[in-house]
Amino acid sequence: MNAGAFLIGVLFGIGLLVSGMTNPAKVQGFLDIFGNWDSSLMFVLGGAVLVSTAAFQWAKRRDKPFCEGKFDQPAAKTITPRLITGSTLFGIGWGLAGICPGPAWVLLGQGRADMVIFVTAMLVGMWLWEVWHKRS
Repeated sequence: MNAGAFLIGVLFGIGLLVSGMTNPAKVQGFLDIFGNWDSSLMFVLGGAVLVSTAAFQWAKRRDKPFCEGKFDQPAAKTITPRLITGSTLFGIGWGLAGICPGPAWVLLGQGRADMVIFVTAMLVGMWLWEVWHKRS
């Protein structure tokens, strides 16, 4: 196992717990902009954007990443119907469940039985997408 990836994953999980992103009620409160809106996750988002922006700017000045021979950047540069559909489905699922894949893995690690169902459904959905995508 890659120790660096493991440590980054642990750090990410701790950040999700500390920020409240693993609490579906908090996430749904953030997404309820026309009701009882909970703006606290806006600070989490703002902090993530600041850190990511700085990291991407620093990475742009490098010839290659630390642990790989080259940067693996997406080839697509346009917004496609497939991207919009996937983003919409992700957003709907996030809004309905109040949880997305990263926090789901953290909660699964905490032994939450409902996350066994969520993660299983997520993995089955990913597998079905691969099957369907290979056939078309």
